[in-house]
Amino acid sequence: MREALILLVIATAGAGWTRELEPASSAEFCGRCHRAIVEAWKGSAHAKAMESPLFQQGLELTETAFGAATARTCLGCHAPLAGLIKDTSLRQKVSWEGITCDYCHSVREVSLTGPNPRATVELSLVKSGPLQDSVAPAHGTLFSPVHTSSLICAPCHEYRNSLGFPVLTTYSEWQASRYAKEGRTCQSCHMYSVAGQVVDPKVLKSTGAKVNLHQMPGSHSIEQLNRTIKAQLSTSQEGGELKVLVEVANVAAGHFVPTGSPMRQLVLEVTADPYGGRQFREQRTYRRAVVDKQGKAVELEPYAFVGAAKISSDNRLAPDEKRTETFTFPIPPGTQTQVQATFWYYYSPLAETESQKRLTFLSLRRLVR
Repeated sequence: MREALILLVIATAGAGWTRELEPASSAEFCGRCHRAIVEAWKGSAHAKAMESPLFQQGLELTETAFGAATARTCLGCHAPLAGLIKDTSLRQKVSWEGITCDYCHSVREVSLTGPNPRATVELSLVKSGPLQDSVAPAHGTLFSPVHTSSLICAPCHEYRNSLGFPVLTTYSEWQASRYAKEGRTCQSCHMYSVAGQVVDPKVLKSTGAKVNLHQMPGSHSIEQLNRTIKAQLSTSQEGGELKVLVEVANVAAGHFVPTGSPMRQLVLEVTADPYGGRQFREQRTYRRAVVDKQGKAVELEPYAFVGAAKISSDNRLAPDEKRTETFTFPIPPGTQTQVQATFWYYYSPLAETESQKRLTFLSLRRLVR
């Protein structure tokens, strides 16, 4: 019955369009109809997953250290269509489009059995998605419950390496949070509805004016970080010294902050500048540090994904966690002092430029007299 319906939809979609559309199609082709969606997607980390200089550097390092076969494992998430269309030489444009349209909308289901979540993908002229009763002029459509669930994210945001160590745990972090219990999916925060048309009105008139945000803002978004991390700054004088309290809270993420790669860090830096004196500076770093089988610290992504074996420390902010950090500086009472607390998100030691390395997103100041 399902196959007959699919064939009917394709047959009535318009012969000219279906002859042009081939699985797997480039996002540029999808953009002929889904212009607003593709334009938003182009600004996403998904679109840059393959061509990112950080990933390319990590891929080269992985191949040098562990061989080509191990490096190809990385492509399963950073260029998932390359393996499916057997473009291991990465000659086709669609292989360089990262997590592209025809991958996500060809996912039919996700299984959590086995060491890692696994997506079942069917490359065809039928595209799956979260909308019911949708019609497209270029292809068949299929409502997919998995696209309304956080499961769709699990295959690339939950990963155990060959040693059985959980390198990526974002999906299971969410699963253990109140967000999962309340039915708030990954899409609730990262693909929320915004004004826009699913299909360009020039192609197909539609009464809807809402679309899921395909820019998928995350840790590279100042707005997203500011929504997630809240902080308050206070000071007092105790024992002839200046005491600084910073209350920091993870108020909006259904996972730990930071999440993802163990290389990622949330850094809080507090400075105290007394008038006419030297500046004082202290930091708190929130991260999940990992070691290999010999207990040696792992400090680069390729070695974490391949050789991490154990967590040595983990002081990240859990969902809904609030924490107070205390800093004490040898500044006597009555000294005018500018106190500043700054937060930044640190991405990777492979970064070569400041913008690749970190993003400053929150700064608090107080003048102490």
